[in-house]
Amino acid sequence: MTDLRARLADVLPGVRRDLDTLIRIQSVSADPERAGEVRRSAETVRELFAAEGFDAQVLSVAGGAPAVVARKPGPDGAPTVLLYAHHDVQPEGDPADWTSPPWEPTERGDRLYARGAADDKAGIVTHLGALRMLGDDLAVGVTVFVEGEEEVGSESLPAFLKEHRDLLEADVIVIADSGN
Repeated sequence: MTDLRARLADVLPGVRRDLDTLIRIQSVSADPERAGEVRRSAETVRELFAAEGFDAQVLSVAGGAPAVVARKPGPDGAPTVLLYAHHDVQPEGDPADWTSPPWEPTERGDRLYARGAADDKAGIVTHLGALRMLGDDLAVGVTVFVEGEEEVGSESLPAFLKEHRDLLEADVIVIADSGN
């Protein structure tokens, strides 16, 4: 248990930095004027997983927001785990309604406040942190799928899944997007 705690202590500061970086990107998929921010968010997610040794790419289908697919194969014959999250967020609404700036991570007590902090940028870094804790010697293959339009109904998701089915085949799926 001590090794696990020590590893967590090593990994957690980087996970928090990555979360703060993602939060500052205004990836509001419902706002066409922020399409560039949604693209920047996808590129940032791609870079984070590529830095961990994943073959990571930003992909999309006609009319869809950019998604990230990152893959790291396991040993021959090993099962594949697919980790799901999304990098788009809801609009912030009126900034005057916020106690702190919506795009600036702010700690109050033991909580972190910002648009997208929990839903779902924390999901992305949860996967990232777990993978960092596990290290390189995984007994399974891992595919990470981080879509960019969950907050607007994932309308292009069926087409994306059809077009990229071979990249997303998995034996089990872990979803990091649930109640806060």
